[in-house]
Amino acid sequence: MKNKLLLFATILLSSISIDAQTFSNEFLSIGVGARAQALGNSVVASTDDVTASFWNPSGLVRNTHDDWQFGAMHAELFAGVAIFDYLAATKKIDDNRKAISLSLIRFGVDDIPNTLNLFEADGSINFDNVVPFSASDYAFLGGYSQYLLKDSDRWTVGGNLKVIYRNIGPFANAFGFGLDGGIQYWTEKWKIGFNVSDITGTFNAWTFNFTDSEQEVLQLTDNELPENSIEVTRPRATLGIARYKQLPKGFGLGIEGSLIATFDGRRNAIIKTDQFSITPTIGAEVDYKQFAFFRLGFSNLQQDTDINTDPFWTIEPSLGVGVKIKNFQIDYAFTDVGDQQNGTFSHVFSLLFNLQSKTVQEGF
Repeated sequence: MKNKLLLFATILLSSISIDAQTFSNEFLSIGVGARAQALGNSVVASTDDVTASFWNPSGLVRNTHDDWQFGAMHAELFAGVAIFDYLAATKKIDDNRKAISLSLIRFGVDDIPNTLNLFEADGSINFDNVVPFSASDYAFLGGYSQYLLKDSDRWTVGGNLKVIYRNIGPFANAFGFGLDGGIQYWTEKWKIGFNVSDITGTFNAWTFNFTDSEQEVLQLTDNELPENSIEVTRPRATLGIARYKQLPKGFGLGIEGSLIATFDGRRNAIIKTDQFSITPTIGAEVDYKQFAFFRLGFSNLQQDTDINTDPFWTIEPSLGVGVKIKNFQIDYAFTDVGDQQNGTFSHVFSLLFNLQSKTVQEGF
């Protein structure tokens, strides 16, 4: 209850200052798929299943399954206060040289108490006036991918049309539109990927709907009344390179590293300027006969200060496992979506299901 009251206040304050936000649509930076999260989100070069629509849509057509593939993910974040859900489907078309996909993402905090009407006109408290509401962010992605050259499987390109809907109970809602685009280049030993999210900038148009009584409460508490506004999500570019090596006795090892560049101002990153910031990620995956998987990743390397203002470095670790049985793949990740010092580790589960599969070597 206390956590949700705090979130309620935070949501209202962030809505009021929407024009000044540096971060926008940050719920999409969480990422989809337990495999990717266990690898520190280092998958832009190697992604080739239904989750590629999110990480790098050019990888969709590399899916080793001809028929429909479905994906789902569920995670309870911040000690169960926030819920993150994901559903997606993809299918190859045009003699398997092209692929399409549809994805839905929801990030929400439910049952938040609305305390704006807690007090009656005479100053008495009436808990019957406390009505719960939800703050939810939705993303709908339509993806497309194809091989770039007619007689070669090395180059693939792809893109997403992205629709955003954000809702803060009865108080505010926003619609947004954007585009993502990516490319992959694969050789027998190396895989390289490059993806840009929100290429042209994703524009969220916010509309606020406070009642007269709610506006009065905000004014009495020295809060500025928010106005309808436009929020822009600036591009995010990711470059990744991966290598997979077959080991003795049925084992295999894949390693991928990425550089993520954001263009929404100075962030706490390895390289930071007033225009952009760059941070690295890395992930490793060990498999046994493409049946069982163990994964480890590191991301969000930052510099912080202790109580004596002495600098030190922090990093967000993650790990996970997976198993592939016939047309099912079940993945689990134990990962940190915030500051590991505050105990924000979460359990993430995801599922892949193939209607029909064919035997093709997989992995990094």
